[in-house]
Amino acid sequence: MAQIDSLFKMMRDRGASDLHLVVGRPPMLRTRGDMVETDNEKLTPSSAESLIREILSKAQNEQVDEHLDLDFAYELPGVARFRANVLHQHRGLGAVFRIIPTEIMTLDDLGMPPAVRKLSEIPAGLVLVVGPTGSGKSTMLAGMINHINETRAAHILTIEDPLEFIHPPKKCLITQREVGEHTENFASALRVAGRQDPDIILVGEMRDLETISLALTSAACGLLVFGTLHTNSAIKTVDRIIDVFPTNQQQQVRTQLAFVLEGVLSQTLLRRRDGKGRVLALEIMVPNTAIRALIRDAKVHQLYSQMQMGQDKYGMQTMNQCL
Repeated sequence: MAQIDSLFKMMRDRGASDLHLVVGRPPMLRTRGDMVETDNEKLTPSSAESLIREILSKAQNEQVDEHLDLDFAYELPGVARFRANVLHQHRGLGAVFRIIPTEIMTLDDLGMPPAVRKLSEIPAGLVLVVGPTGSGKSTMLAGMINHINETRAAHILTIEDPLEFIHPPKKCLITQREVGEHTENFASALRVAGRQDPDIILVGEMRDLETISLALTSAACGLLVFGTLHTNSAIKTVDRIIDVFPTNQQQQVRTQLAFVLEGVLSQTLLRRRDGKGRVLALEIMVPNTAIRALIRDAKVHQLYSQMQMGQDKYGMQTMNQCL
């Protein structure tokens, strides 16, 4: 057993979401949103490096030395999977680990409204789950993919960095690819995805022009595409997608986005008043004819009024209505 495994078990037992290893401090846990020190000894440069490098492969150690940071996943059987980032910083080698539960929560477990289930059942289009880091985007997407896996006979292709939730085959054929391990990057995986006969594609992060462009094209070709962005509202999400393109292409992109966009789920986690965990606040935009026209005509600032009016018929809600 690796030395660090005891810290991972501590994470699980204390209900922590993240483990931070920083030289000069004891290992620290993020619990219910707060950073909390453990009772372990302060990490020295050598002890931190020993903890981290023990669980890295030879290739991963070489990447840390060459590129100075590394994203990867680590699984401790019987405990959980962990999404990890190793980094060099001024005191020495450090790392952050986020726990990924081995059991995938269903949409019912997550308490999702009917609009989220409907977005999982559409045949084609683009569905975006957005929010800041640590807001539960991966958990939401896992629940939606799981719903498809239980209800449709389809081929689901996921492209992630790193692989987080591992989906067992149920009704679907599932292909999961990890950036850096199974493909060079998101864009290169999307470029060849059409030859792999998918019905649904999950893009772990739409972070550059080429990836966003390929995701839009895939959705326009009749696939159901799920993606994530680090934005915090439906309006900022639409703006972000359009602004990444050169000015002379933006009107064409507005038209394409208005055609393929089927939903934006913008979420954040808020601390419960009783201190016992956190609760999800969720904004939902489901483009209707009026919203598509506003996107196409560059009147994105008017989206919120349409979302407010679409609450009863379409299940939409602004963040303020949710709160």
